[in-house]
Amino acid sequence: MALEQTHVQRAAHLARLALDDADADRYLDDLSNILAMVDQLQGIDTTGVAPLAHPLDATQRLRADEVTEVDRRETFQRCAPAVENGLYLVPRVVE
Repeated sequence: MALEQTHVQRAAHLARLALDDADADRYLDDLSNILAMVDQLQGIDTTGVAPLAHPLDATQRLRADEVTEVDRRETFQRCAPAVENGLYLVPRVVE
């Protein structure tokens, strides 16, 4: 698909961007190059290639799910202005 300056101006209008003609010409060249690269990538035969979630075979190191702090719930609720059945009571905001 060949892009024209009107396409760039329309996209800028939809994105609520102020774009003058000089900038539109520059973006027209950039977008045309991007679309040409996408066309080139679409021509590559990818049959038999498994899709990847990440380009590297990396796994995220996670820490063990262990309790590291003591339970201080009672301490915090003693200084709260209003508590009922272990829950903090707060003023109603929405009527």
